[in-house]
Amino acid sequence: MAFRPRRAMAVFWKDWLDLRKNVGLLVSMAVLPLVMVAVPIGMVWTYVRQPDHADLRTVALFYDPTLPLGASAARFLIDKSLTDWFGIFLVMPVFIPILIASQSVAGEKERRTLEPLLASPVSAAELVAGKCLAALVPAVVLTWAAFILFCVGVDWVAWPLVGAPLMPNTLWGFGVFVLAPLFAFFGNGVAVLISARVNEARMAQQLSALVVLPLVGLVGGQVAGVLKAGLGYYAIQGAVVLVLDFILLVASIRLLDRERLVSRWG
Repeated sequence: MAFRPRRAMAVFWKDWLDLRKNVGLLVSMAVLPLVMVAVPIGMVWTYVRQPDHADLRTVALFYDPTLPLGASAARFLIDKSLTDWFGIFLVMPVFIPILIASQSVAGEKERRTLEPLLASPVSAAELVAGKCLAALVPAVVLTWAAFILFCVGVDWVAWPLVGAPLMPNTLWGFGVFVLAPLFAFFGNGVAVLISARVNEARMAQQLSALVVLPLVGLVGGQVAGVLKAGLGYYAIQGAVVLVLDFILLVASIRLLDRERLVSRWG
């Protein structure tokens, strides 16, 4: 069966209308970006408020024992915090599609609305494309909007100490506009696969959310000083996720075959 974009867009529009009616899901989607923006701004403000505090230099020397005596420990910690927070920020484009995609398949099983969709002439590829778009578009838009607020907030609170814009920089620009869509597709793919295998949206969300743990672990390694994050480090992550995205896409199309879903749903 040939792929027809209009059918995929019809699936996308149906899921988008369902999403707009789910107030609880919309609130959950809004909370995470607010946290991702507010916490780092608060951290930078703390460093700027007391830049000469002795404890700041002690912490800075833990991460870089070669820090020159005349260098600003507060500025060093601001730069490091922004680099480390980037890894945490990437949790958002992974997690938001999980919330949406879990509802789009397992949720339809619960609401008994999957059968009419399967009775339509939509192919597995069109079904996957439509549902992926319904999860990816809100996730990417929210990520980009949060990034803009993040840049404005960080530059505003850091200006008294730095006297120049800190954000956006190359790392964050690459991450938000290249890595974030790849990570969003990854979270969506995992959620779609798990949703097709379970019958409850809540269970699908809980199981899918486990994929965030390795990312959090990597961030923990950065904060502990074990991993040195940078543009090359995240470029390797992006390449790995790109391969995983392709695998998940193929698996999703195979798993969302009409006969498979009907047999499991029935």
